[in-house]
Amino acid sequence: MAESPVIETSGLRKRFGSQTVLDGIDLALPRGSIGLLGPNGAGKSTFIKCLLQLLDKDEGAVSLLGKDIDRFGRETRMRIGYAPEQDCHIPGMLGCEYVTYCGELSGMPFEAARQRAHEMLDFVGMGQERYRKVDTYSTGMKQRVKIAQALVHDPDLVFLDEPTNGLDPSGQAMILELIERIWKDSGISIVLSSHLLHDVDRICERIVIIANGQVVAHDTLAALKQKRKAEAEVVMQKGRDDFIKALGDQNWTFRILNNGNIKVEHGEASLNPLIAFMNERSFSPLEIKESPDALNELYLQALKRGRS
Repeated sequence: MAESPVIETSGLRKRFGSQTVLDGIDLALPRGSIGLLGPNGAGKSTFIKCLLQLLDKDEGAVSLLGKDIDRFGRETRMRIGYAPEQDCHIPGMLGCEYVTYCGELSGMPFEAARQRAHEMLDFVGMGQERYRKVDTYSTGMKQRVKIAQALVHDPDLVFLDEPTNGLDPSGQAMILELIERIWKDSGISIVLSSHLLHDVDRICERIVIIANGQVVAHDTLAALKQKRKAEAEVVMQKGRDDFIKALGDQNWTFRILNNGNIKVEHGEASLNPLIAFMNERSFSPLEIKESPDALNELYLQALKRGRS
């Protein structure tokens, strides 16, 4: 029997006044590591909040972990962890107290919540910082304690909203390594929401790209990366006209871009035939830029749609 999707939506819509933020989202996502990708303002956070009933949806149906949230919302949320983009800490609380309290809010008895809180703080590498007040934490420590509280009740699904925001490169790498372990070591499905392609590219097996409140792409990362247009952008310093004439003799389709470079549709599985063609005719390009894979291309298109 096929496993139920961990997330399933049909016709999900959310409006704020006259603005439609989510415009008919239809998705069925299996267990695993899922990247929710899109430019800032695309509707990613609103999508997550509607799934978790932190915002009321206007239309559509949503199921999480195989259950309709309209009928089983409270029961379902007890099996879900959430680390929001904004800080969600309680000033004055020690880190271990805060994570314990979050466990209790998820229905755990105090002793079990306290023990599990210390285990999760060890998991995220907090060490003795757990005995400091949360409001004295650095940005990186706050992100780690947010992940600890999202995991404290041993959920089946975790939503992480922009978890690397505000971190330097070393801090980002540390958080991404931690997130990777959640799925690979613990088997907890994750949804990583980010506007950073490299974050999602590193962690996730499946990608959902949202722009202007709509899903513009949904596939496995491997499938998207295999889809690459058989074309390349050639940058020439000299011999440009001769190169264009030679392309015509080769019967390769090409066009001249606004920046003066030449886009060549070579129709081959790699750049090797194009490079061999140029070497045989003694053309010396400054650069040959391979066409981006489908993930990069779709994301660039989403960024353009997000700015329009």
